Amino acid sequence: MTDSARQSGIVAADAADLLAILRDGVPRTRAQLAELTGLARSTIAVRIDSLTAAGLVAPAGDDVSTGGRPPARIRFNPESRVVIGIDLGATHGVVALADLAGSITTSESRRLRIADGPESILDWAVETASRLYAATGRPASDLVGIGIGVPGPVEHSTGLPVNPPIMPGWDRFDIPGYVQRTFDVPVLVDNDVNLLALGEHALLWPEQTDLLFIKVATGIGAGIISGGRLQRGAQGSAGDLGHVRVPFSSETPSHGATDADLEALASGPAIARSLTASGIPASSSDDVVTLARTGNPEVQNAIRQAGRDLGEVVATCVNLLNPSMVIVGGSLSHVGEQLLAGVREVVYHRSTPLATQHLTITQSRSGETGGAIGAAIMVIQHALDPLSGALRPLSR
Repeated sequence: MTDSARQSGIVAADAADLLAILRDGVPRTRAQLAELTGLARSTIAVRIDSLTAAGLVAPAGDDVSTGGRPPARIRFNPESRVVIGIDLGATHGVVALADLAGSITTSESRRLRIADGPESILDWAVETASRLYAATGRPASDLVGIGIGVPGPVEHSTGLPVNPPIMPGWDRFDIPGYVQRTFDVPVLVDNDVNLLALGEHALLWPEQTDLLFIKVATGIGAGIISGGRLQRGAQGSAGDLGHVRVPFSSETPSHGATDADLEALASGPAIARSLTASGIPASSSDDVVTLARTGNPEVQNAIRQAGRDLGEVVATCVNLLNPSMVIVGGSLSHVGEQLLAGVREVVYHRSTPLATQHLTITQSRSGETGGAIGAAIMVIQHALDPLSGALRPLSR
């Protein structure tokens, strides 16, 4: 994260909590805000004037009168600014524009190879973002910032990928600096799974404070939301499940190479290799998804076993973190019920009864733009909530 990114808040710190209340989308009067915050009405008036001048709040009509002049209501104005969210996966890219509520207004996607290197991939993302933003006709000053997700470990404080296993040429590449040659705004970078967790939470499960999002695709990783906060760990590497050894049990007897980790057993390419070895040619996650739709029993069994392998590792996570939800996303989540069934089979058996008493294990529903939404939300939180890493309610 660059110095300019650190100073990117567009709301004064003393007004952030007031704005956070309005960001739930419910219009309120100044009296109601004073009651909720305990602040004097004169203080509320000063902060509302500041937020209004910044365009972050707007009039929302009058409330019902209880005698005398009806009090005016104020609402959050998410349309006042624009955020760019960019989701870069191993084989796909999505660029989206969103408002300050995280609602996407336009997006564009394409197939790509992250292994082609940072310059060509980022050139596409920047050119696409520039074109989409220019089409809005809005001034450059309306752009708050850019969030970018990449499929590898990221040092979140600097935005630099660190030894990403499936991203040759990206190690320590200055993504924020490269993008800021075109856009003079803060650029924040994170692991794509963290952003998928943010997007899924904001879109579909805002009431949940503890969830685990697992992406199963070319690689395997997890985004952890605990106590309402995205947990990145000390350096930003929390959730790297792909390189965890599978603790084989009676449900998943030892198989594969002796040094195989979860990614080598349950990722899309791993399942493809297993199918190819059994005489069913496959080379990618997309091939596995296509084969799964044929109903071939051997393919279904291979996917089920991958789910069990994943479940062995997830069971430990459930015991450790006690999430209320485990959400499985990524391209492999589209293979049908067998993957989830394998995960459930092991997790509900291997995790403690208290941890699984109210646990839901389900498929991601945020779709292709989930990661881009999460990237936008990362920027929104940084800009509107500068003193807190907590997840705030988003207006819908």
